Amino acid sequence: MKHIITVQHPQSVHHTNGMVGSWTDWDLTELGKKQADNIGTKLAEELVGKSVVVYSSDLKRAKQTAEAIAKHLGTEPIYRQELRERNLGKACGKTVEWLRGNIEHPEKTIDDRLFSDAESRRDAWNRLWPFYEEVITNDEENVIIVSHGDLLSIWNAMYIGLPAESYYQVEIHGPAGGVSHMFVDDDGKHRIRHINDMSYIL
Repeated sequence: MKHIITVQHPQSVHHTNGMVGSWTDWDLTELGKKQADNIGTKLAEELVGKSVVVYSSDLKRAKQTAEAIAKHLGTEPIYRQELRERNLGKACGKTVEWLRGNIEHPEKTIDDRLFSDAESRRDAWNRLWPFYEEVITNDEENVIIVSHGDLLSIWNAMYIGLPAESYYQVEIHGPAGGVSHMFVDDDGKHRIRHINDMSYIL
């Protein structure tokens, strides 16, 4: 049986200053660093004696989260660009207010791009898919994945077997700091025991 734990990075500076996250490289806030440490402490208690692989987005707020978690597990994170948040192109470095006021193309389908140089959700899906298949099929029994809200909502859809085109009908999007536990049985059945559990940050 494979145990996959997804972690959405906790509070980042862009959550507090009105700026777009995306591919802009924000730090965790002091509260976010404490939340990441709490997540690591609790996961280490649950996974004691088990070998764990930690994968993380290479953006700073996710890296800081993964480092805090990995420290408690006695391991080092593996950074993967596939786990980055969706690229919003020219909105990176801008405020959320600017983004909302300057959208070039509203998103109504998975192929729409808010800006000409941004990723559509299908682009992000296609970027994530090879990594998803790698994790699902490899021999690693306990896997922690640290990423971002938009990317993990795509992961969730993949995991429960939804097609990419379903995104605007069904979305499982969690809050910052949410931890989810997923299990792939030996017969291939996908189970979710907890989704976006916020008790880990406390």
